Amino acid sequence: MRVTPCQAALAGAIGLNLLLLFCAWRGGPGGPPPPSCRPPRGLPGVTVLLREFEDFENDLAGTARSFAALPVPVVVVAETAPYPPVPLPPGVGLWPLRPEPDRPPPLARPELLVRTRHVALVPDGARAAPGLLERMRDALERGGDGDEDGETRVVAAPVGPSPLRCLRLRWERREWTARYGRAAPGGLCGAAEGPAVLLLRTRDLFSLPFPLTRPAPAAIFLQAALRRWRLRVLPVAFPAARRAPLSPHGRWKSETLAETRRRRLMRDLGVKREVLADGRERWYGCGKETPRCFGTVHARTPQYLLEGRWTPPCCLRALRETARHVAAALEAAGVRYWLEGGSLLGAVRLGDIIPWDYDVDLGIYREDAGKCRWLAAAAAGAAVEDPEGFLWEKAPEGEFYRVHYSRSNRLHVDLWPFYPRGGVMTKDTWLGHPQDVEFPERFLRPRVPLPFAGFTAMAPNHARAFLELKFGPGAVENPEYPNPAVKRLAED
Repeated sequence: MRVTPCQAALAGAIGLNLLLLFCAWRGGPGGPPPPSCRPPRGLPGVTVLLREFEDFENDLAGTARSFAALPVPVVVVAETAPYPPVPLPPGVGLWPLRPEPDRPPPLARPELLVRTRHVALVPDGARAAPGLLERMRDALERGGDGDEDGETRVVAAPVGPSPLRCLRLRWERREWTARYGRAAPGGLCGAAEGPAVLLLRTRDLFSLPFPLTRPAPAAIFLQAALRRWRLRVLPVAFPAARRAPLSPHGRWKSETLAETRRRRLMRDLGVKREVLADGRERWYGCGKETPRCFGTVHARTPQYLLEGRWTPPCCLRALRETARHVAAALEAAGVRYWLEGGSLLGAVRLGDIIPWDYDVDLGIYREDAGKCRWLAAAAAGAAVEDPEGFLWEKAPEGEFYRVHYSRSNRLHVDLWPFYPRGGVMTKDTWLGHPQDVEFPERFLRPRVPLPFAGFTAMAPNHARAFLELKFGPGAVENPEYPNPAVKRLAED
């Protein structure tokens, strides 16, 4: 049967109408259309995402109503529907993020549901201001490419009467550290302090590994810093709703949740320390009551080295504390000790632990070990905890001792018992490390003080000659990872 042009046109029109009816039925009021019915991506406009709110006390309905009146698409993004339930205005969508075992999967890819070219993250309690979202969008599109300062990819506007504080932000990924400082005048920042509306291109927001993680501003600022994106702050503010102060219990809940979310964010991003603009520090890594930040070390190469990182700062802090404690205990007991191996290298180079080292090495005179009651107990086969919570034990690998930061956190100082034989210092356990070399006792006659890890430790005299005997010529001037071949293999 031959189909005429008129019949083909009629069939096409009927099919299009059926498709539109299906899309309207599937989308529902305020809901996104199914993927097959989605209009072309990148339509002009701004989608408002409401992410920063608490279930127990919020102004979510008022904030949603204010921005939906502009009108712009408004969506509440949450792990689950708010409880107590919030009467959202008609047309405001809800995107659940948390999986439920008895329900269809949540929005694994919410970026597919944003159909506008730009997206704004609006905090709870903000109120819309005519033309301000458009002004933010124009400022973003005028930002253009920068030089070494990067490109403007985020625009912020304050909420309420207080201006935003513009900060520099440098994410030192290798050191697991985020550093904040005062930004130079000019409106370009790395981060901002204070409640704010953030506007980004949709493609930029959802190119981030953690686009909707809370706290959203901190998550975006840190991920933007890693990509050398810049933040522009506008001086014009969104109004803030007049709200009664949180109850004492509500304030406690809010602060507790904020701390929990921030710690989870830092764990996911791999930030162990924040250095604030005023010099204070926030720590997110391991401590006395937790395991250390890395697992068993193979081939003298910790996993973090294969990831292009150095020792986490919390681990370095624990190693410094342990080394200082052990040195003080040995000195008080009359045990002659000295910095050994890589620890002596760090002392000569930096006055500190080598930034990628994962333990501290000390040599001791074997005949002095019995003077220290903790070493004597460890030699008898008992793992003993001293009053400060450090754990002393005999190492399972051979005739030497190990002092751990705690029972939970096994960052440690190794104590290697040497004894003189014919004027040469030797020992009974050799593990094949580069520093496993006998040496003349004259290097210990006398031992000399040397700054190390925040205290003064004892070290061999003529430390450079001692190190070159152990590691070869140029050891001090030529830093090298403990097993370069393993790292190169991982990089290939």
